[in-house]
Amino acid sequence: MIKLTVYHGTDCIFKDIDLYKSTGRRDFGRGFYTTTIAAQAESWARSKKIRNKSKSAYVYVYEAEIPDDLSVHKYEGLTTEWLEMVRDNRKNGGIQHDYDIMIGPVANDDTMVTVNRFVEGIYTAEEAISRLRFSKANDQVTFHTEQAVKCLKLVRRYQVE
Repeated sequence: MIKLTVYHGTDCIFKDIDLYKSTGRRDFGRGFYTTTIAAQAESWARSKKIRNKSKSAYVYVYEAEIPDDLSVHKYEGLTTEWLEMVRDNRKNGGIQHDYDIMIGPVANDDTMVTVNRFVEGIYTAEEAISRLRFSKANDQVTFHTEQAVKCLKLVRRYQVE
């Protein structure tokens, strides 16, 4: 069993997690995106508020208890395998894997130019990883199936200024 506290930043209030509200061309494909870093979720919430011209931003705090029978894949840093997964999901959309839950780095503002150049075929995987070597990437924990979402228990929601 894996136990984690995870945070989800958004600009809306919701009761139930709907996996189909996720856009499909994200790092790990369609899913419910969280992080273990509260400040990162707060930043995501503020960004969504600005992008959607919303009035408020929120962070949802969940306790996740992930049983051993779920398929979990964890990337240990900015690796070629991670980079290729991000490329495949961003280019093809949907979900380009069979995992219930994925854990790994997030392609953020610091890494986005390099990741996009790899997705576009401008950089090889080796060149992209070489450029990413010194980047500090935040994390993401993504839930891709209904069974995975059932592992999440809402602790609280708070508004972000």
